[in-house]
Amino acid sequence: MPVRPTAAPLLLATLLTATALSACGSGSGSDPDTVKVSFKQSTDNSIRVMDTYLGEMKKEFEKANPGKKVELVPIKAPDSEYYTKLQQMLRSPKTAPDLVYEDTFLINSDITSGYLKPLDPYLDKWPDWNQFVDTAQSAAKAQDGKTYGVPDGTDTRGLWFDKGIFKKAGLPADWQPKTWDEVLAAARTIKAKVPGVTPLNVYTGKPAGEAATMQGFEMLLYGTGDGTSDPLYDTASKKWIAGSQAFKDALTFVHTVYKEKLGPDVSDALDPNFPTNVRGELMPKGKLGINLDGSWLPQDWLKGAGHEWPEWSQKLGLAYMPTQTGQAPGKVSMSGGWTWSIPAKASNPDLAFKFIETMQTKANAQKWYIANSGIAVRKDVASDPGYVKAQPGIKFFTDLVASTHYRPAYPAYPKVSTAVQEAMEGVTTGDSSVDKAASGYDEELKTATDNQVIRK
Repeated sequence: MPVRPTAAPLLLATLLTATALSACGSGSGSDPDTVKVSFKQSTDNSIRVMDTYLGEMKKEFEKANPGKKVELVPIKAPDSEYYTKLQQMLRSPKTAPDLVYEDTFLINSDITSGYLKPLDPYLDKWPDWNQFVDTAQSAAKAQDGKTYGVPDGTDTRGLWFDKGIFKKAGLPADWQPKTWDEVLAAARTIKAKVPGVTPLNVYTGKPAGEAATMQGFEMLLYGTGDGTSDPLYDTASKKWIAGSQAFKDALTFVHTVYKEKLGPDVSDALDPNFPTNVRGELMPKGKLGINLDGSWLPQDWLKGAGHEWPEWSQKLGLAYMPTQTGQAPGKVSMSGGWTWSIPAKASNPDLAFKFIETMQTKANAQKWYIANSGIAVRKDVASDPGYVKAQPGIKFFTDLVASTHYRPAYPAYPKVSTAVQEAMEGVTTGDSSVDKAASGYDEELKTATDNQVIRK
């Protein structure tokens, strides 16, 4: 159900603008020997994975390039606010950094807005680009055929489950559901037999942002049908799909989770910091039975990462997310990832790409994949035994790449994603029935895509 506009978004936008403008000080053009690198900093003060890695890259770069400096410009915010702040910065040469961290779901929107610089002239001369797998090379390729970002890994998604809670509930330690109904059945068993824990987490609603759309809704939606056609975007007609039974089925699953109180309290689920709490509190403390989430979670639990949890691989099990009724291919995953991009208004683009080259040597890329529990997109790293054996779960999530799907990351996608989140929020709070939320989505979809909609 669409949220009625209030004065709050205007106030938020004003505050975000002010924050963004101050974040880069006098602008990236103030020093031709300094490359300003903007990145998403965790909202959890104890999580410093990206900060630590970039700090090491800064030292390496400055040592190899005497007289050149790297200035790190962190943006500390939940996902949705990060995108807003970043876009505010990209609009002016006074505030645009030289290098930015872009989520692949948003990159085409920023390309269309003219915020990013095509990297093809650099990539054509960079031998390491040939090491990147095809899907990674296309992750930041726009409809104009040009490439606007260098990916630093990808990700996949599945079901994490607490073996201790499962044992108390009488569920198997090697649990692998074959259908959605079996996932819900396990959650109902946990609710009945293990009081005081959350049986199942499915991210939902606008505060969770893209986590709700991708970890939650699309992990369901792409598990409908036969897995050969995109249930969100029709590639033949180049239109977005409205009015589908698949969409309603995915919404029904979300509705069931929250109506039956199998998920977190609604107030918690709609807290923008809830994903941080899931990783940092609920899972390590044995308070969450099943979590539909991503491959990157262990980055928070590694030594020195802030929420050290060396026992996680013994305490948690992994299962793939099944398709709706167990139909082929039987499992589903979604993949995304982030790229390093150069703003169109960057003052030092050559220096910025040189920093990308430093971060993306084989050794440094492998170091990053392991540090942030990422999935390798460089072929030479993916085949390296040091990567494969570096961490429990890496093989499980890397193997899911064969069953994964990618979002239709066209310019309208961010607005489509927001419409999905609104529909999810409606059935989560109970303000909307599944049919009403689906109808509301269809109307929002027309607006978001300039009426480029097909009914199926």
